Amino acid sequence: MKPEIHPQYNNIKATCSCGNVIEVGSTLDEDFHVDVCSNCHPFYTGKQKSMDSGGRVERFRKRFGKRGAKVAEAVEAAEATETAVSSQASE
Repeated sequence: MKPEIHPQYNNIKATCSCGNVIEVGSTLDEDFHVDVCSNCHPFYTGKQKSMDSGGRVERFRKRFGKRGAKVAEAVEAAEATETAVSSQASE
C-alpha cells in the first residue's frame, strides 16, 4: 500500500432515531444519524406485518395460470402420442 493516499479510518457513533447508539468504523470524521437500526426495524423486532400474499398469488395464477395449463396439456398430449406410436411399433 502506498503511504498517505488512503483516508483516515475512524471510530464514529451512528445514532438511530429510536435512541440506540452504534459505534462503527468509517472514513467520515463526524458522527451521523440513521432512521432505523436493528433495535427498531420491524423485521428484526418481529413486528413486521406480512402482506396479503394470497391475493398476489391468486392474481398471478389468474394472469399466468392458463399458460401453464396449456403447456401441461401439450406435454400430456405429446406423451400420449409417443405412447401410442411406441405401442404400434411394438405390434
